[in-house]
Amino acid sequence: MSELSVRVQGRLLLRYLLPERAMLALLSLVIAVLLLIQLLSPQIVQRFIDMADHKAPLSVLLVMAGGYCAIGVINQGVAVVEAFLAQSLAWSVTNRVRLDLLRHCLRLDRSFHAGRTPGELIERVDGDVSNLANFFSRFVIYVVGNALLLAGVLIMLFRVDWRVGVTMTVFAGVALLVLFGARNWAGKRWAAVRQAYAELYGFIGERLAALEDLKANGAVDFTLTQLRHIFARLLPREMKSGEAWAITDNVSYGTFLAGTAMSLLWAGYLYQRHSISLGVAYLIFQYNDLLRQPLDQIRNQLQDLQRAVAGLMRIQALFAIQPEIVDGGGCGAPRGALSLEFDHVTFAYGNDEEPILDDFSLVIPAGRKLAVLGHTGSGKTTLARLIVRFHDPQQGTIFAGGHDLRSWRLVDLRRRLGVVTQDVQLFRASVRDNLTLFDPSLHDADLVAALEQCGLGNWLNTLPQGLDTVLQPQGLSAGEAQLLAFARVLLRDPDLVILDEASSRVDPATERQIHAAMERLLAGCTAIVIAHRLSTLDLVDDVLILAQGRIVEHGARSELLADASSELSHLLRLGLEMDLIA
Repeated sequence: MSELSVRVQGRLLLRYLLPERAMLALLSLVIAVLLLIQLLSPQIVQRFIDMADHKAPLSVLLVMAGGYCAIGVINQGVAVVEAFLAQSLAWSVTNRVRLDLLRHCLRLDRSFHAGRTPGELIERVDGDVSNLANFFSRFVIYVVGNALLLAGVLIMLFRVDWRVGVTMTVFAGVALLVLFGARNWAGKRWAAVRQAYAELYGFIGERLAALEDLKANGAVDFTLTQLRHIFARLLPREMKSGEAWAITDNVSYGTFLAGTAMSLLWAGYLYQRHSISLGVAYLIFQYNDLLRQPLDQIRNQLQDLQRAVAGLMRIQALFAIQPEIVDGGGCGAPRGALSLEFDHVTFAYGNDEEPILDDFSLVIPAGRKLAVLGHTGSGKTTLARLIVRFHDPQQGTIFAGGHDLRSWRLVDLRRRLGVVTQDVQLFRASVRDNLTLFDPSLHDADLVAALEQCGLGNWLNTLPQGLDTVLQPQGLSAGEAQLLAFARVLLRDPDLVILDEASSRVDPATERQIHAAMERLLAGCTAIVIAHRLSTLDLVDDVLILAQGRIVEHGARSELLADASSELSHLLRLGLEMDLIA
């Protein structure tokens, strides 16, 4: 891992830990109390054994036994407080990381999301962050705390006898060297495991989304075969990761057993020579057993560290991805219908691919409605994506309202646009939230009016809880979903509307209802209608026919219809509606 990468990860940790410094300080204090109790408890037992060996009064022994029990109860209470604080810290910090990661992913371009499955992103946003929970809450405090406990135990053993202290120091040092030596080796294997799980979740999420198509086309067995291949790649990585830590654990445990045997031999030897009392012999054994705890916890924390480092590397890599679409500073274009101009625009989805639009120029005056026709791959949907700035052209400029699209703030541009596609995204939420997209500033009266204008007034009256009714997306017909999308856009009062195949999936009766909603939606604004059904042409002023990213025909609808030799007249005569698919 490079020094720069370590510094970046360090800054990332501080960014989320510093706001929680008060809770960190409190957690540190609680852990310090726990460590102090652990060091003092064996001293009480040692004194009890020695006093019992010297025939101390029973009342004194009972007081010491009661004190030891009281300390045990206090220890358990402090441990509960420590666990609560640690979990609270972990959830607070990791939830903020999740929120920032999700916000960052939502800012990234469409090209980023096109190359990644939802399952993979869920694993990156949630799975990788979950591995940081223990790291954020306990790692630094536990490593420092257990290092202090380790030092305290060794100091106590040196106070008993320097030979016991030297012996246990050597064995503890060997155990720590083994643990730290295995860190990088095991960490690389754990990172490979996390990547394999990201691929697995991505595969499962993608296949579940396409479950109906898989069943209908008999591809279930093939999908299961693919899943077995993914598991076959995952299993060896899991085994290698487990083997790495099993080897480390066994070597560490073997070292500790050897140290325990040596300490017991020293205790027996010193007791036989009357150099120590029976209580001190017990104290050596108890401190030796206590020595195992910090070594075990340091080992566990190092394992968590490897998982955390793997997660941090992937989180850092995700944060490092920057959107290709650069936000503008704001153009200040006045409200009202927006004009559009494509000035020698060339665009391809990849550097090595053929251009979808090639030296494309077009002017759409403010307030005009343009229908765009063309066969698959002609560039119709690409026009819409460029206007919304899902992508920027490699060459040429697009102007909206007389201003270069790159000069617009994205939030201002998209606030003035309304886009309806054939694939309507509905949420398992109330009708209100589906209309407002969770914007609480919109009033219910406006929502009801929008639904009535789009022909959904009667539908709303049939809902048991009106606007509060929770939608089941699968329970709506394609037409109802499309009309709901129209109402959603109508509420925003856009200056430019883009309809991308908005009536391609409905029956003729529903199409008439949608046609009326489209007419209301397009009133008073500029519009681009990517048409599948030629009946949609009744709503537009102009028609553009594309083929392979170039203009075949462009002109006023009335003029093109009056010209029997025009391409539009030819299409109408042939009735090739079903071939005009985006």
